[in-house]
Amino acid sequence: MSDRADSAKVLVVEDDPSIRELVSLHLGLDGHKVSAVGDGREGLRLAQESPFELLVLDLMLPGLDGVSLCRAVRREGPNRDVPILMLTARGEESDKVVGLESGADDYLTKPFGVREFIARVGALLRRRRGPSADGERSIELLPFGLEIEPARRRVIVRGQPVDLTRQEFSLLHLLGTHPGIVFSREALLSRVWNDDTYVTDRSVDALVKRLRRKIEEDPANPRILLTVWGTGYKLADV
Repeated sequence: MSDRADSAKVLVVEDDPSIRELVSLHLGLDGHKVSAVGDGREGLRLAQESPFELLVLDLMLPGLDGVSLCRAVRREGPNRDVPILMLTARGEESDKVVGLESGADDYLTKPFGVREFIARVGALLRRRRGPSADGERSIELLPFGLEIEPARRRVIVRGQPVDLTRQEFSLLHLLGTHPGIVFSREALLSRVWNDDTYVTDRSVDALVKRLRRKIEEDPANPRILLTVWGTGYKLADV
């Protein structure tokens, strides 16, 4: 397949046997080593015992649902920073947001095509690994002349490089990889600040204000990093 990535260890937690077998088959054909289970608690046990390079989690699972499993993985263990792809049978935005806020990096709504699934897997693995052996860099093009180069933590705005702090870059990268998706302040707190620093909702607002000064043409009337009143923030959709 054109989007093939290097071989990776992948954990699949999906209770539907047909989907679990289909996903495992095509991951294997794409060169990956797959561990697949159908129960949330068993999936958590494996995630806590062994390192993987990607987790594929169903939203609705017996024993332990996908959101709870995702949050548990993000709290501690060898896979707390590993990319997570969430599978959901429902397409409502609220389900997608819940998955992303729990710590997932991407979502895919059932039914999905095999080619799209493998493409999402490849994108997540490349984002995890950064530059390839031949020097290829992963660059994300975003609206309004905004470019993010994750491997080098480099941001270009309308052709000019912009210096960002770690938190500013993390916030922009998170929102930029999910354009149009609204993240609550609580979700941003848990995803951007991953140390023991004491922060509050006002910390998020202050960070957004600083970031807007660096990327918006008119920070008082933002067109890129948008406020969703009463909820949180999002990046303008492509």
